[in-house]
Amino acid sequence: MVEVRWTPQSIEDIENIAEYISKDSMKYAFIQVQDFFEAAEILENFPKSGRIVPELANKDIRELIVGFYRVIYRIKNEQLVEILTVYHSRRLLKKRVLKKRS
Repeated sequence: MVEVRWTPQSIEDIENIAEYISKDSMKYAFIQVQDFFEAAEILENFPKSGRIVPELANKDIRELIVGFYRVIYRIKNEQLVEILTVYHSRRLLKKRVLKKRS
């Protein structure tokens, strides 16, 4: 089983997303946050289940699609996966964003 570690940046991203959604609905903000954590649980047993991030073409940087969001993670080694960022899918992913967060 692989450890899934959330970076401080990824937690901050989720908090910002929840704050934004909660302006319209606390219920849906809670559901969205819950969806992020539940989706990441699959990585404990299947770390390569996410697709390779197309913009980077690096086999170790992958993503899970959760609603309108990309949960981007890096496979550090056979025992550890790090969630790097949670990014809205309509925004263009810039390489410097991941470099800053890794």
